[in-house]
Amino acid sequence: MLRPVPDTDGAPFWEYAAQGELRVQACAACGEFRFPPRPCCPHCQSFESEWRPVSGRGRVWSYVVAHPPLLPDYAARAPYNVVVVELDEAPRIRLVGNLVAGAGQPLGSLPPESIRIGARVRAVFHDGLPQWVLERS
Repeated sequence: MLRPVPDTDGAPFWEYAAQGELRVQACAACGEFRFPPRPCCPHCQSFESEWRPVSGRGRVWSYVVAHPPLLPDYAARAPYNVVVVELDEAPRIRLVGNLVAGAGQPLGSLPPESIRIGARVRAVFHDGLPQWVLERS
């Protein structure tokens, strides 16, 4: 399995994800959420930050279905989707991931025709990685 390579600023995101928790970096001075994580707030230029829990709920803002030819490590998994999710608590924050049929399900477990822009989703975690599933009405 391909794993993210955390940098210093983003390491806490992956540590929380490994615990099954979705947190986003926020400025401790002005309160603005920011992603990707970085040392300085783009709104007030403060270097103070904290990691705030978010619900993990949002909507599909965009998506693509990848097909071969791809990099060799990805080709065997294709076709699979990559979604961009806009978080409910922070509409300017958009996280990238995969939409799956259920927690722990493999890439490609959700038929591409099931994906719609604006679809309601929630975060689930498998093996320390956030994934997305469709919210059931």
